[in-house]
Amino acid sequence: MARPSLSAVAELLKPITWFPPMWAFACGVIASGVALDGQWPRIAIGIVLAGPMVCASSQAVNDWFDRHVDAINEPQRPIPSGRMPGRWGLYIAILWTGLSLLVATLLGPWGFGAAVAGLLLAWAYSAPPLRLKSNGWWGNAACGLSYEGLAWLTGAAVMAGGAMPGAGSLLLALLYSMAAHGIMTLNDFKAIDGDRQMGIASLPVQLGVDRAARTACWVMVLPQLAVVGLLLNWDKPWHALAVTALVLGQIQLMRHFVASPVARALRLSAFGVPLLVTGMMIAAFALRSLEK
Repeated sequence: MARPSLSAVAELLKPITWFPPMWAFACGVIASGVALDGQWPRIAIGIVLAGPMVCASSQAVNDWFDRHVDAINEPQRPIPSGRMPGRWGLYIAILWTGLSLLVATLLGPWGFGAAVAGLLLAWAYSAPPLRLKSNGWWGNAACGLSYEGLAWLTGAAVMAGGAMPGAGSLLLALLYSMAAHGIMTLNDFKAIDGDRQMGIASLPVQLGVDRAARTACWVMVLPQLAVVGLLLNWDKPWHALAVTALVLGQIQLMRHFVASPVARALRLSAFGVPLLVTGMMIAAFALRSLEK
């Protein structure tokens, strides 16, 4: 049986997508308030779990169950192009899921539980019968929760010795998971034709391009404004000001995006999302100073 090349396997696992959960894990580590000294081995394991393991597993799962859609939207991908022959895409998805669970056992009950939840969401997002991605509201919520919220909470739990993270981390993780719903919608603008043909009700398909673009912007902005409110309530005005400035920068980019969503979705992802995730880290440092 033909086997895929290592380059095709790497492309299937999409290293470029690993950054968001790795960053969110780091935010959880910072927000915990726990001293970093002596914790670096566990932190390194957690970062590997969040990105090269769980996130990579989700990418392989998604590409396998999306292979018919990708044949329309992105035929150059490993599976529709034939560079990932036979059922190798599915085999790699299963193997990486198992390896992720094995690595997660090193991080205590909360770290393991978060990894299990993230992997379940990854399979539920792409695979029948649930295939949450068939509806943009549910699918994007699953991605946002997995990529941001669960990764953040895993970082906080690992630093707390496997215990439940504090209320502050839970709130911030939830709010940034909600904001990530809008980020996920930005990715849907490039696949409208294939999604429509294959019956995938992404938000651009459900709402139309213009309404989906405005919805994505509001879903990104409102949770961040709630974060600003939390920071002010925690008596962290300078952190709140910094996050507000980052939100204003995003709004400026969003004004251009809503004028031409399909053409400018990638630009908002490239320049607006880094502003959002910078605000995540600022909020994490604010919480760290409270937790100490």
